[in-house]
Amino acid sequence: MTSAKKDWVCEIGLLIYPDCQMSAIYGLTDLFRIAGEWADGDNARQVRVSHWRAEEDGELICVWDSHPNKLHRLGYVITPPSVVMPEKMQSMPKEAAWLRAQHKDGSRVCSICAGAFVLAESGLLKGRRVTTHWAFAKHLAESYQEIEVADRNLVLDDGDVISAGGILAWTDLGLTLVERLFGRSTMLSTARFLVIQPPRATQLPFTEFIPNFDHGDQAILRVQHHIHADLTASLNLDDLSDLAHLGKRTFMRRFAKATSLTPTEYIQQARVAKARGILELTNRPVDQVAWEVGYKDPSAFSKIFQRISGISASEYRHQFGV
Repeated sequence: MTSAKKDWVCEIGLLIYPDCQMSAIYGLTDLFRIAGEWADGDNARQVRVSHWRAEEDGELICVWDSHPNKLHRLGYVITPPSVVMPEKMQSMPKEAAWLRAQHKDGSRVCSICAGAFVLAESGLLKGRRVTTHWAFAKHLAESYQEIEVADRNLVLDDGDVISAGGILAWTDLGLTLVERLFGRSTMLSTARFLVIQPPRATQLPFTEFIPNFDHGDQAILRVQHHIHADLTASLNLDDLSDLAHLGKRTFMRRFAKATSLTPTEYIQQARVAKARGILELTNRPVDQVAWEVGYKDPSAFSKIFQRISGISASEYRHQFGV
């Protein structure tokens, strides 16, 4: 690391809101400081980091500043993850108004995980494409229907709006901003020093298939139980609609309404979920795994697994296997 005296290149404001993840606040603060230390050249500059929180009277004030006694001009504002589930998050009109004001003054706004809900309350995400934690994506899309939720992405850069998906994706967002401010070399040096991966493209390998059984449609529930009982069965559409005692078109409509998936998508998700479990815990050949979850054609299984998981079955085993 260089010991040269440095000025600051950009101010990043971290918003401390009720029940936010403070480890992300402190972690990002350290990450940006370390990036400045690794920046090349005698005239390399640091990122100025400030923490902001609402007072009882509603005013947002700076409660910590890495470069105090200087006028604030925020280049980026970040809403960190929440330590409570989105449905338990408080309404934050004061924070929302502050975010709008900062964006109007030229700040780029960023969110991490459930921090997207704080940003969404500001109205700044209308008509925008953003990501959040895969488990919160449906709730975000239903709560703010004017937002396009792209939950496959781990980091989504939409110019003046940058969002990250996972609870610990603050590292991915932080490194993304480091690359913007200092270049790829400094970003990679920072990642190596912290022993973390460079920004990842997708959160698909981390997603989990959580079927909905609490929809109240007994005919569809009967079909779901049948699917999970034997994933190696043919499970064709005619047989499934007969099992539900419904016409094919009615069955498909009701199945999609109950599960948010078509029958084919549901079966693929269930089979890939089971395959993941086998890959995580055994060393069975991928072709055998495909057979065990109902695919007689290993190449078809590989294509479907790659599409749903974002990586190949072999890569998945390498990353998550025991």
